[in-house]
Amino acid sequence: MNPVQLSIFANRLSGICDEMGALLRASALSPNIKDRLDFSCAIFDAGGGLCAQAAHIPVHLGSMAYAMADLVEGREWRAGDLLVVNDPYLGGTHLPDVTVVAPVFCGARLAAFTVTRAHHANIGAHSPGSMPVSRTLDEEGLVIAPQWLKREGQWRVALCRRLAGLEEEGTALPLDVPRFADFAAQASACEAGARRLAALIEERGLAALNDALDALNEYGERRMRQRLADLADGRYRFTDVMDDDGQGQRDIVIAVTLEITGDRAHLDFSASAAQVAGNINCPLSVAAAAVYYCFRCLLPDDAPSCAGLFRPITLAAPPGSLVNARRPGAVAAGNVETSSRIVDVVLGALAQALPGGIPAASQGTMNNLAMGDDGERRWDYYETMAGGTGAHAGGPGLSAVHSHMTNTLNTPIESLEEHYPLRVLRYALRRGSGGAGRHRGGDGIERELEFLAPARFTLLTERRAHRPWGLAGGEPGAAGENRLNGTLLGPKISARAGAGDRLLIASPGGGGYGAPGDQDTPL
Repeated sequence: MNPVQLSIFANRLSGICDEMGALLRASALSPNIKDRLDFSCAIFDAGGGLCAQAAHIPVHLGSMAYAMADLVEGREWRAGDLLVVNDPYLGGTHLPDVTVVAPVFCGARLAAFTVTRAHHANIGAHSPGSMPVSRTLDEEGLVIAPQWLKREGQWRVALCRRLAGLEEEGTALPLDVPRFADFAAQASACEAGARRLAALIEERGLAALNDALDALNEYGERRMRQRLADLADGRYRFTDVMDDDGQGQRDIVIAVTLEITGDRAHLDFSASAAQVAGNINCPLSVAAAAVYYCFRCLLPDDAPSCAGLFRPITLAAPPGSLVNARRPGAVAAGNVETSSRIVDVVLGALAQALPGGIPAASQGTMNNLAMGDDGERRWDYYETMAGGTGAHAGGPGLSAVHSHMTNTLNTPIESLEEHYPLRVLRYALRRGSGGAGRHRGGDGIERELEFLAPARFTLLTERRAHRPWGLAGGEPGAAGENRLNGTLLGPKISARAGAGDRLLIASPGGGGYGAPGDQDTPL
């Protein structure tokens, strides 16, 4: 294919992913999906190789790219099927992130897959928001091994009722149950994407489609190899720590050795800590997502997001380690917090291989807040919160944005107060929280909620003890803080609040770049 044809083809695929995302957002009921945009959409080839994705959630997309081949292999796919899974050790990330997969056929031949992954605030954990301070996977909610949500176009009613939190023995499909509505929205988005992709295949022919995918992957691989060849050959090491695991263990090491050899990169996490008792463990697919994200950021926006892009990058981590956990290790925070720290250590290593080309550390946490009432009138709420990004050689960091492995939004005040017994008392920049330097890090935010009814809440946060690092002489950003009625709380805690209690989350700022007082070198 000539470059123009290849660009048009790649954009047609990504356009299908965008349309899937628009449909999912429009048809979902939960603020988590329709307001926070905590979902992702992608297309994979018949072997499970990534073809295209929308600009959604990096931790979703990278982990799917790593694990999809194993997930789709060896199954008897039929037209009209939908597969559902959330098991972190079988292609998922953490239990609230549920993946739905639809096959695309050309005649009787399997041609591709459309995939959605979305965060569900209630996945069956006893703790409201399904993000508990857990010790085992089973404590985190319903574990869905890969199974059919639909088979040849027919809903599996027993499973649907189970997902809706109802008795499986009933015969009615729970389409009117709010908890199931988001699953139905994911199914609709997958099926719409499958129809669009099938139309594209019919227009071009399956052989032409496969030739185009081969060309796209070869082009993506070539772009990545060219970029890696620009880096200085060598071995680069970087170490950072997690604050704690929520079960008493502190200062938990994540270390990487990055080896650049010509146009290839290998990352070794062998010096990282062993798997811990708390829920900051993550499966290798999540670690891979963080690695892929960092290297994707080295390329311009026009580089395709396809499987070929990541062929020159390999990683290794010992089974049973923090970044390659074994079942039944708890993983609720590994997907959100440990993935963020993996990004920090990979970028820290890349900063040595590419001086001046990497920013200082961003906030390094998603500031996870889950809450609700687990009584008769149960409600579940979950959100991640923005913070500061790291400054860089070209300028300051950004303030009050989600960074790196998350690409969501804060729940709008109007939506939060409409759906839940909560009032937002404060939502403002945390001025001065960015690290000082020639360029300052971005500022975090302050978000204070008042409970209008008794509730239980859980915090899974990081960078409360260890500040986001600066680069080239820049100072670290401010650590985050969690407070209930003014009293400082730990990074990971589950507690009850009464009506009138106030919870304040102050997110970290980004690290500064360059020594304070230094002047920019004129261009």
